[in-house]
Amino acid sequence: MKKNQPCHLRLKDAGGANPGQLGPLFDAPEQRYCPAGVYEIAYDAVGANPRLQINAQNCVHCKTCDIKDPGQNIDWVAPQGGEGPIYSGM
Repeated sequence: MKKNQPCHLRLKDAGGANPGQLGPLFDAPEQRYCPAGVYEIAYDAVGANPRLQINAQNCVHCKTCDIKDPGQNIDWVAPQGGEGPIYSGM
């Protein structure tokens, strides 16, 4: 992914992405079901105020987040160009 591309992983409701909303029920499953470690819970300097951080540059375009998200809050769209990953040697 190029650094100047728009993020292809979008949140339908940014307020709903707060780990505090689904955290007690599901404990932020994004950080476990993503095979590339795209999603992580980040905290402020004092270790409070958890938020969902999306590291889209790590994405392998498997669409797992679009399928497995229990709140259906993550919207995976085709990256700029639309052709997806190009695997050489396959």
